[in-house]
Amino acid sequence: MNIENVVIAGSGPAGLTSAIYTARAGLKPVVIEGNQPGGQITLTTTIENYPGFPEGVNGFELVERMKQQAERHGARFISSEVVSVNFKTSPFSVKLADATELQTKTMIIATGASPRYLGLKSEKELIGKGVSTCATCDGAFFRNRPVTVVGGGDSAMEEALFLATLASSVTIIHRRDKFRASKIMTERVLANPKIKVEWNSVVTEILDVTKQEVTAVRIKNVQTGKEFMLPTSAVFIAIGHIPNTQPFQGILELDAEGFIITTRTRTSIPGVFAAGDVQDPMYRQVATAVGSGCMAALEVQRYLTETSK
Repeated sequence: MNIENVVIAGSGPAGLTSAIYTARAGLKPVVIEGNQPGGQITLTTTIENYPGFPEGVNGFELVERMKQQAERHGARFISSEVVSVNFKTSPFSVKLADATELQTKTMIIATGASPRYLGLKSEKELIGKGVSTCATCDGAFFRNRPVTVVGGGDSAMEEALFLATLASSVTIIHRRDKFRASKIMTERVLANPKIKVEWNSVVTEILDVTKQEVTAVRIKNVQTGKEFMLPTSAVFIAIGHIPNTQPFQGILELDAEGFIITTRTRTSIPGVFAAGDVQDPMYRQVATAVGSGCMAALEVQRYLTETSK
């Protein structure tokens, strides 16, 4: 069996950047695209905060250009996903969903993280059309318009405070009577005159699918059962992310939420590296994913040089 220099799991900005760098280094990387080729960024219609695109860039277009760049330098892509790994012996073994098994000297894990959603049909239909999981990505589209945030943790507080600098008003919808967020974040939110809170409430529907844009949310008070409509231009879901680390649980060191713990993209196993949202529970930006993908690729080059001596 042929032994690869590096296998990259994931084809979002982190994985593709790793592929570009390792391909240009002559390592002939193999990229396993995953169940969502291009990653979460493909759900974003326009990205306005990625450097070099003053008019913004379509998320799918950006990753497609990254893929073409990686292929141009010799990266090979496989349309499958990683289901299990064996890091106990070298070379490592990587098994894919299509029953393919790869052997590799190193691996870069860039499988990303999936946002938690409310599970509403209307929510799914309006993703990218007013429903978002990233205020810093999409908040500017709703400047001087009313917006809604769903959640009660620090992430929801951060989203609300950021949106308050842009939107005409921010309404936080939280199913309990107090936030899970830290005291300081809670105090900042409650002191902001542009932010109001609907306590003990949940979103039961997001409107309006026929216009292909968010116009309102239906809110239900979980204590009284009373429902009402709240006009809003956007709904930002901030109820957490789920790192895509299922094949690596019990193998790599993970934090309490399941994100891979890294030091300069190095994991707990020498020769295995991680980049992008799968090891980043805080920032989750295209720019930071690209940066960590570059770091992981450079670390792979150093590792292969050191171990070949």
